[in-house]
Amino acid sequence: MIERKDLGSWMEGVPSEPDYVKGSSLGLPAAGPGSVAPFWRRPVTLVLDWGLCMLVSALAFHSDPLANLLLFVLVNVLFLSFFGATPGQFLLRVRVLPVRGRTPMVLRALVRTGAMLLLLPACVWTKDRQPLHDTAAGTAVVTI
Repeated sequence: MIERKDLGSWMEGVPSEPDYVKGSSLGLPAAGPGSVAPFWRRPVTLVLDWGLCMLVSALAFHSDPLANLLLFVLVNVLFLSFFGATPGQFLLRVRVLPVRGRTPMVLRALVRTGAMLLLLPACVWTKDRQPLHDTAAGTAVVTI
């Protein structure tokens, strides 16, 4: 019979291996260029990209909320497809790399951006420090 001590408590967090290297199941190095980007860089890049889109929207579209959203989608899809990073990611020295499959980056960028707009996939993370929108697109955010 399974006892409570065998299962642990939800307050202890998710079960994990102490020596597990984040990103190792994706084939990424433990540290240095190409390793999983630190958590704090991801929300900062998001704020920078959203701020850029709001600035352009204010100048060109009188801050129309739909224009903000469409500009954000456009910036993400175009920059990820052609350069592998959005303007905010360039500033913070991270980029988006494909880690599985042979899907073109344009399709990966569409899937990643669409899932990111749903918000919930951006809030659920894997043991490799990757949110579900990256997992769904087969990408990883790494340091440069």
